[in-house]
Amino acid sequence: QFRQKKEFDSARVFEGLKLMVWGLFKKLVIADRVAIYVDGAYNYYDQVSGVALILATIMFSFQVYCDFSGYSDIAIGTAKVMGYDLMINFKRPIFAKSTGEFWKRWHISLSTWFKDYLYFPLGGNRVPLLRRCANLMLVFLISGLWHGANWTFVIWGAINGVYVVAGMVTQQVRNKWWNKTGIQRIPVLHQGINIAVTFLLIAFSRVFFRSENVTQASAIFKKMYSFSGSLANENATMLAYSFFAIAFLIAVEFRREFFPASFSLSQHRSFAVRNAYYALLILLILLIGVYDGGQFIYFQF
Repeated sequence: QFRQKKEFDSARVFEGLKLMVWGLFKKLVIADRVAIYVDGAYNYYDQVSGVALILATIMFSFQVYCDFSGYSDIAIGTAKVMGYDLMINFKRPIFAKSTGEFWKRWHISLSTWFKDYLYFPLGGNRVPLLRRCANLMLVFLISGLWHGANWTFVIWGAINGVYVVAGMVTQQVRNKWWNKTGIQRIPVLHQGINIAVTFLLIAFSRVFFRSENVTQASAIFKKMYSFSGSLANENATMLAYSFFAIAFLIAVEFRREFFPASFSLSQHRSFAVRNAYYALLILLILLIGVYDGGQFIYFQF
């Protein structure tokens, strides 16, 4: 693409700017606002309730997704404005129906690199099942180390490796169980349960990703398990803004995932409607965005 001559294309520029706005919305309105609550709960985990830590752990999944996918959108949009096409880095992982599918949708550039330069050279899917499981565990352990030379990242990588291996090994048994319960005959319910379980498994593995050390992670798990306390002392206004922003994200991503050809404000044929939608996003960024200079989480990696 560097060798190709670039000419101004207004349609391409507008597409790039739209991506940048959506990325800024995810970063400033969702990730950085949710971070206020998550940081408070994790930094003072010994002083907050178990319920507050459970909520913080779930919200951290939205934080890290919006932080990372937000800056990916900004990068892809910026490149598009200048005439370059970059690969999609996220494909709505919050709707993955298994942990294996989740990692095919999350940080696609890195997952592709690990697949091409580590998993395939080790034999890929062509080796016996036991060897394949060992290869997958190795890939996830190295992925954990890639994030940092800390036991928390190694354990986080190992947990996700176990998720993927267990999901692969138990696939047939689970299919039989779903058939026996009859839930598989109700696709909406079946998919909904799989999405919820996958999200929660990934979210709670991130306790190690977010914690500073194994001792802190263990203490947080112990407190969450007790399910103690409530949210009575939390900042209601801040939580309301966070819930609104997350709900907005889920609504947009839900439509794109399950109804891609349906009515869309961002792709509406009316110029006025399309621009009103993006004007609303900009207004929300200005009104409830957080401007504390917060760094992108993945900049440390």
